[in-house]
Amino acid sequence: MSLSKKILALAAPAALLALSACATGFPAQVSRFQAMPAPQGQSFVIQAADPEDRGGLEFSQYADLVRRNLIAEGYSQAPSPEAATLVVTLDYGVDNGRTAVRTWPASRFGYGGFYDPFYSRWGYFGHRSHPFFYGWHDPFWYRPLAYDVDTYTVFTSFVDMHIRRAADGQSLFEGTAQARSRTDQLQALVPNLIEAMFTGFPGRSGETVKITVPPPEER
Repeated sequence: MSLSKKILALAAPAALLALSACATGFPAQVSRFQAMPAPQGQSFVIQAADPEDRGGLEFSQYADLVRRNLIAEGYSQAPSPEAATLVVTLDYGVDNGRTAVRTWPASRFGYGGFYDPFYSRWGYFGHRSHPFFYGWHDPFWYRPLAYDVDTYTVFTSFVDMHIRRAADGQSLFEGTAQARSRTDQLQALVPNLIEAMFTGFPGRSGETVKITVPPPEER
């Protein structure tokens, strides 16, 4: 079972805070186990975990984001799979969603923040729209008096990234980035999850952290 599936099967022990009305950004939860060597000329090749994604245009777009981040970290792209010293395996996905209910006093206008998730520091992805993004666990508001009710669907998305040594298959990095949102559009979610994965890369082994990817104008 992959690291992402293990995490998806368990309730997170700590919740990401919901965005306030003035806050912007993409909140994610990132877990990493690593024994990455310092960059000393190692080269990498990126492959899809799902055979159906191999050679696909969508996968190629996300793999290019991983490639750019690894190069920025000091590693280099191998000219061929045979020449690579590191093999990077990338997986991503989103579930079918669950129905959530939020209530608040009728006189209250609610909380949350609009964020356009279709940008990463590497470019523009998809058409513009402004779905609400919430924290890892949505708070459930209740008041005994009059209140408004909002019913919506929450989707959980993930990016898995594993890095192993090509020579002997030794695992060097196992990471998962997850987020909950009101959109299931991978072209909006995956670039931000990759950005979260590489924030503070390779990270402290065995640590799960909450990372908010800032909007483009703040990067």
